[in-house]
Amino acid sequence: MRKHIVAGNWKMNKTFSEADELLNDIMEGLEKVELNRDTLIVVCPPMPYLEMATDYANDSYFTVGAQDVSANNNGAFTGEVSAEMLQSIELDYCIVGHSERRAYHHETNSIVAAKINQLLAHNIRPIMCCGELLDEREAGKQFEVVQRQIEEGLFHLDVEAIKNVVIAYEPVWAIGTGRTATPEQAQEMHHHIRTLLTAKYGASVADEISLLYGGSCKPSNAKELFAQPDVDGGLIGGASLVADDFIKIAQSF
Repeated sequence: MRKHIVAGNWKMNKTFSEADELLNDIMEGLEKVELNRDTLIVVCPPMPYLEMATDYANDSYFTVGAQDVSANNNGAFTGEVSAEMLQSIELDYCIVGHSERRAYHHETNSIVAAKINQLLAHNIRPIMCCGELLDEREAGKQFEVVQRQIEEGLFHLDVEAIKNVVIAYEPVWAIGTGRTATPEQAQEMHHHIRTLLTAKYGASVADEISLLYGGSCKPSNAKELFAQPDVDGGLIGGASLVADDFIKIAQSF
């Protein structure tokens, strides 16, 4: 049975002391609530705070992920962080292909695929993001765009490898804008993604892969979104920076 996953993407936010406080608040907050036993919490802070986060995770109910990884091995790549480095601090997850990386750093589907290869080679589960721009949705091309991202980013993987991947659908027009896809729109795209996975790998494998929704998911709409049959959780942005909101979202299953 696939996991319900709530992953918090802090993006480029929080000073060291603020991160310490937020991690402590999440740890203490999770101790006070009862979550669905199939729910997994992943916290993805900025790179400088990853080791601090893993220290907290050792005593808490969450696990830790990075926000990005290099497509290259170790070497002369100034400013990059390798999958081997992330493995050495015992990370479990890493976000790849986020729309902000694609837009601001010109990451292509082939670069995303290379990053996924690096992560899987070092036993780290990728959370691969996909999603369409507003003009692509208005042109009716959203399914085509997401299909290309899935096929070019993931379909080189074999059956055993794909089982270790989490996919996050994030309509770019809903990220940080306050706009949210309706539960029906989210389900429609998640069903499309699961259909693609079924055609490539078979239904039994597709049914094991967690599909997350990202895009202004918050306590007020999480329950309705997560009630959709192919929505297995969320990749949470702004709401992950407030411990109470993040935990309420995790209670929405």
